[in-house]
Amino acid sequence: MRTAASGSWVPDDGVSRLPAGEVHAWEPGRNATVCGVPLRRAGLARFPHVEFSDLDALTGGSGDRVRWTCPRCLATTGGRRTLRRWTRTGPRP
Repeated sequence: MRTAASGSWVPDDGVSRLPAGEVHAWEPGRNATVCGVPLRRAGLARFPHVEFSDLDALTGGSGDRVRWTCPRCLATTGGRRTLRRWTRTGPRP
């Protein structure tokens, strides 16, 4: 999966542009995101060189200026699997 975003920024090295703002997962060859948002109508730019999985700000990847990641795209791509799942700590008798 690749990335589509509402904005872009160029890091200090000036080599490539990176996604910023609202971020969605996108498959090359399609005109919509994985969750169904049309790219042109939503004003999203394509980033075919950036993997959607690299946008987690905790990993220090390309997600420095990402403000919002689509939860439906995360669910579709299987993202955030490192978080602990909910468990019942004190069940009733």
